[in-house]
Amino acid sequence: MTGYLIRRIAQLIPVVLVVSLVLFLLLRLMPGDPTLAILGQEATAEDRAVLRSDLGLDVPLWQQFTQWLGGLVTGDLGSSWLTDEQVSAVITERLAATVELGLIALLFAVVIGIPAGIVAAVRARTRTDTVLNSTGLVALSAPHFYLAALLILVFALWLRILPASGYVPFTEDPVQNLRHMVLPAVTIGSTIAAVTMRQTRAALLAAFGEDYIRTAEASGLSRRRIVGVYALRNAVVPVVTVVALQIGALMSATVVTETVFTVPGMGTLIVNGIFSRDLPVVQGAVLMVVVFVLLVNLLADLVYAWLDPRITY
Repeated sequence: MTGYLIRRIAQLIPVVLVVSLVLFLLLRLMPGDPTLAILGQEATAEDRAVLRSDLGLDVPLWQQFTQWLGGLVTGDLGSSWLTDEQVSAVITERLAATVELGLIALLFAVVIGIPAGIVAAVRARTRTDTVLNSTGLVALSAPHFYLAALLILVFALWLRILPASGYVPFTEDPVQNLRHMVLPAVTIGSTIAAVTMRQTRAALLAAFGEDYIRTAEASGLSRRRIVGVYALRNAVVPVVTVVALQIGALMSATVVTETVFTVPGMGTLIVNGIFSRDLPVVQGAVLMVVVFVLLVNLLADLVYAWLDPRITY
């Protein structure tokens, strides 16, 4: 296991390098001049030239990239072009809100998706199965911005039981913090819950056709024990894979959702950085998200061996 872990971590390094290069080039290809975004349209050519020199934009792209990559190796993500703050400090300040939102959304998806998938599999080809599959299809089809607006309309404006937007740190007021997190977490988690439900159903139906399930049924074991102990234990491995892959979708969904609900997390940081052409902040934030997704997928691979002893590395 230790050798496998070292190899996997070593494989992440070239992936991060390639992602860094692609990210750097894509941001430099965006239309617009960062100096105009920072100084305004009334800035003179001389002021813009001085600022370009201060920001290091007057050197070739390859040199800009190597300078940024050199800082990245030492843990220095650079400084914000707007506020001159360290990018790492800005990300640390915003990271807590996004991590909390992601964990609540993931918890909602797992708590709703897996039981719904079990029920759909046990009652396959019945009215219950049809209703659950139809609900999952609607959740998969609804865009996040539309679902967010619908939830705000129902729960914030009509029922007035949850706030429409804003954020309160957990350390200040845990109750208000959770009330503000419910709607954005449901918005993000609904799609993951639908995917989890469909995968759980498919994996269980496949497990029900295996010989060991028929043997357990012939032995007189209860249906609940067969499903909960034998079938689900073997069906959960592909579910873990799907949930791990959905982490990337979850992180991308936070960009839209945090903007709609004005949650001061990584999503709003990336959006504001793009609009203001604060490229070091965008580079650092997106790269942090990429590294997080890669580590989650590595963790999922390690969980496989714990769930299924037949899997070895």
